[in-house]
Amino acid sequence: MTKKAVSALAANMTVEEAPSAETKPQSAPQGMRKNGKQWHAPRKAFRPTAGLTSFEQREKKRLALSVMKAKEKEMKEEKEAERQQRVQKIKDKRAAKEEKERYAKMAEKMHKKRVERLKRKEKRNKLLNS
Repeated sequence: MTKKAVSALAANMTVEEAPSAETKPQSAPQGMRKNGKQWHAPRKAFRPTAGLTSFEQREKKRLALSVMKAKEKEMKEEKEAERQQRVQKIKDKRAAKEEKERYAKMAEKMHKKRVERLKRKEKRNKLLNS
């Protein structure tokens, strides 16, 4: 075909008839690879600006990340506070149990009234010291 015929055909074609990149099948086989490793995915051209995002998008992402981190930190602190309360409750129970056992041991040796007086005296001292 001559140049005139090609230009005449191109002029007669409408936008819908014009071949476009979208109509080509993208997953057409490329043929055999030179290195023989057909199981690898085909590589794409390196585009250094492909992964760049705008400053506003990066700022939004940073803000969302900081909000999420703050929420996580708050949740962790709540969980740790609950754990510390349970630990403190267990320690208080153990201390009360030991004190009760100590007074029971003293009651075996001493008179009941004297043990009660000692209890009151120790409670006063404990309140003064704390």
